[in-house]
Amino acid sequence: MSGRGVWLRTRARLRRFPALLAGCGEQAAAYGRCVAAAAGGTAELRRDACLEEFRALRDCFARA
Repeated sequence: MSGRGVWLRTRARLRRFPALLAGCGEQAAAYGRCVAAAAGGTAELRRDACLEEFRALRDCFARA
């Protein structure tokens, strides 16, 4: 069994990423701001700290 198909699908998905990111810029920026704020200073980034923003970004990618 070859893993070649997996890598081809992965590369194809990664090639689409810049276009998806451009179409979801507002959600990506909101998620980035949240992560930066949550991990700022001496604070440690916690799981699910930016879950709402992540879900919005993921939903935007799924629609695109």
